[in-house]
Amino acid sequence: MSIHPLSAIYGGVIGVRNALYDRRLLTARRLHGPVISVGNLSTGGSGKTPFVILLGELLKQRGIDFDVLSRGYGRKSHGAMLVDLRGLPRDFGDEPLLITRRLQVPVVVGEERYDAGRLAEARFGPRLHLLDDGFQHRALARDFDIVLVTPEDARDHLLPAGRLRECLTALRRADAVVLTNGAAAGDFPVGNKTVWKLRRGISVERVSIPERPVVFCGVARPQNFVLQLRTAGIEPAAEAFFRDHHAYTEKDIRDLLQLLARSEANGFVTTEKDAVNLGGYFEALSPLAVIPVKMELGDASNALDVLLRVIEERRRQS
Repeated sequence: MSIHPLSAIYGGVIGVRNALYDRRLLTARRLHGPVISVGNLSTGGSGKTPFVILLGELLKQRGIDFDVLSRGYGRKSHGAMLVDLRGLPRDFGDEPLLITRRLQVPVVVGEERYDAGRLAEARFGPRLHLLDDGFQHRALARDFDIVLVTPEDARDHLLPAGRLRECLTALRRADAVVLTNGAAAGDFPVGNKTVWKLRRGISVERVSIPERPVVFCGVARPQNFVLQLRTAGIEPAAEAFFRDHHAYTEKDIRDLLQLLARSEANGFVTTEKDAVNLGGYFEALSPLAVIPVKMELGDASNALDVLLRVIEERRRQS
């Protein structure tokens, strides 16, 4: 199989960077509290943010205090900032806003996650940190690395020819590999790694959904969302897709309302992330059904036990 020249260059740069960290020629900075990183190998669409929310819910059930550290992708602000749940995506990023609204815990954004963690510890004291999208952010030391993989990752290519940020061999750095969307362990070099299985879907039971909806979203893999809706018995009257993390404009709202009229639909359906990105335009699309993501981690209690035990052992030895 031939390798795209630009992918070969990209892979070489990433390989050198990782080697510098592996040999400790580049040093990761460590926070006082333990860090659990949740990441992936590809650009978007593996469910990192919903998994952070799921893991946060499991920690809350155990009574464990924690915060979330995030880059805050797409925000116009700079530096480390505590997310205001009433804020706007342009200030904090759509996913950090979604996390803080769902979990009701401190979420801190920052280009340098170490700075975000220092701010969190200054405000709330040393506690457990969940690092959102942290697998490639090696400048911050972590105590447990969780990596989500999809079936597409197994046959994909490195950027820019494909969507992979790193080769599959990067999984050797992971402590736990999470198989999502039907991914099979045999397709990945998991070796003796801890492997968790994750079922990802949508929850429509408590949502009032229009009979003939216009489905719209700005997510990494929009067709997966449509397929989940159809599996749940929801057939779109029309569809409109935007780029991932899309910030909706007045023109977008006009276009969606025109699509509603042309398709003789009677409402809209979208994702939780898009609801955040609609901001003040939300009410203009009424009736609008927001579909939450539903995730189920196999043997979740045991998985959390393993995670916490490994962290405790490593903190004792450090």
